[in-house]
Amino acid sequence: TVTNVDVPYEDLIDLLGKRLSLEECVDRITFMGAGPEGVQDGTMTFDIFPNRPDLYSVEGIARGLRGFLGLELGLPRYSVGSATTDFIVNPNVADVRPFALGGIVRGLDLDTALLRSLVDLQEKLHLTVGRKRRKVAIGIHDLDRVTAPFTYKAVLPPEVRFTPLGLAEEMDLLDILVKHEKGREYAHLVASQPVFPIITDAKGNVLSFPPIINGVLTQLTPDTRNVFIDVTGTELEAVGGCLTIIATSLAERGGKIELVRTKYHDRTIETPDLTPRPHTLDVRRANDLLGLSLKPNEAVEFLQRMRHDARAEGDVIMASSPAYRLDLLHEVDLSEDLAIASGYDRYPRGLPQGMTIGAPLAANEFGETLRTLLIGYGYQEVMSLTIASAKEPVQTPPRVEVLNPLGEEFTTLRSSLLPALLNIFRLNKHRELRRTCDGSLRRRCTTKLR
Repeated sequence: TVTNVDVPYEDLIDLLGKRLSLEECVDRITFMGAGPEGVQDGTMTFDIFPNRPDLYSVEGIARGLRGFLGLELGLPRYSVGSATTDFIVNPNVADVRPFALGGIVRGLDLDTALLRSLVDLQEKLHLTVGRKRRKVAIGIHDLDRVTAPFTYKAVLPPEVRFTPLGLAEEMDLLDILVKHEKGREYAHLVASQPVFPIITDAKGNVLSFPPIINGVLTQLTPDTRNVFIDVTGTELEAVGGCLTIIATSLAERGGKIELVRTKYHDRTIETPDLTPRPHTLDVRRANDLLGLSLKPNEAVEFLQRMRHDARAEGDVIMASSPAYRLDLLHEVDLSEDLAIASGYDRYPRGLPQGMTIGAPLAANEFGETLRTLLIGYGYQEVMSLTIASAKEPVQTPPRVEVLNPLGEEFTTLRSSLLPALLNIFRLNKHRELRRTCDGSLRRRCTTKLR
C-alpha cells in the first residue's frame, strides 16, 4: 500500500534552497515517482510507495528533489561526531525484542514544522517498515533530560513504574497496557511475554517502554536542542535502516549526527551507520530492460542525480548508495533510478516489439478439468489456507517456518493438505459432508472420508 505524505510548500522551498512555483513542485515530485493527491492550503499531498521510506518526510523529499533538479549531485554529506555515549543491550531481551540501536542528533531548532514532520515520519515508519511496531519501534527523547549510559533490558511488569506520555500519573507496565490508549492498541506485541522491555538511563529513569510508549520525562518540546533516538525491533537491518532515516532527516534540518556505541554481550556497534552501500550496474542490461540507449557517462550523471556516487568502468557502473536507501537490493533497482532521472516525461514512446495472445497453461487446464470432474462425482470443493499452525495434531513432511507470524495459527507453510481437510470435517460434523477435495492444489485434491 502507498503512504500519504504531506509536504508544506514553504517548508519545502526553505529546504530546497531554490524558489519554484507550487505547480513546478507538484510536477517535479510527481516525476520522481510519487503520486499527486492534491493541494490544500499550501500543502501538497503525495502517495509514496513503500519501497521508498526515505521519502516519507518533507526533508527526504527535499533531499531527493535537490538531486533530481541537479542542484546537488552524488551522496549527501553529513557531519558525524565520534561516539561518546553508550547504549547497553542486556542479553535478557533476546527472547522478547532482541535488537536495539541508538543515535544522537545535536543542535536542533525544534520548531513546530520540524516537530510535526518528525512525529509524522516516526509514525509512518512504524506503520510500514515497522509493521505496526511489530518489527520496528522508534523512540525520540530530549537528551538533556536524562543521563547516559542508557540500558535496554527486560523486567518483570510490576517492578517498574513511570509516567507515560499523555498521562499525569505513574503506572506499572501492566497498568499501561490496560489504561493507556497506546497500551491497549499495542498490548498484543508484549502481553504474552513474562518480561517486558524498557530503556533506562544511568539513574534508573525510564525513557521508554518499547514498542508501547515513551516516558513523559523525555518528551520533546520547542526548547529541545539535542535528541537521543532509540530504535528497537526483531530484525537488525530494519532497525538500523529506520535509525538512519530518522537521523539523516534531522540532519537535513541542520542537526549534527553523533554516533552511539550500542553494546551487545558479544559485539559493539557504532550507529547510525552512514557507510555508503556498494552496487554495480551493467549499462547494457539496464538499456535492454528500460528500452533506452544510455551511454555510461549519461548513466553516471543520472545516478548522481538520484543521490548516488558513481563512476564508469567500461559498460559497468560502480555506485555508492546512501545508507537510507533501504530499497536497493539488485541492479534492477538502480535501473529504476536511471529511468526516473532520465525523465518519465521524456521516455521514448512506441508499441511493444512483440505481440502475444494469452492462453491457459496446460497444467491449469488439467486442474480445471479435474475440478469439474470431481464436483460431478459428488465431491465438494474447499479452499484451505496455505499458512497453517505448527501445532496441528497430524504428522506431515517438514515445513517452512514464518519468521514474523500474525498469530499461532499462521506459523508455517503447509506441506500437506490432510490437516486442513480433517479440520474442515471436524468443523462440519453436523453437516452431510461425505466427500471433499481441496481445489487449491488440484493435482492432489482427491481426499476421501468413508
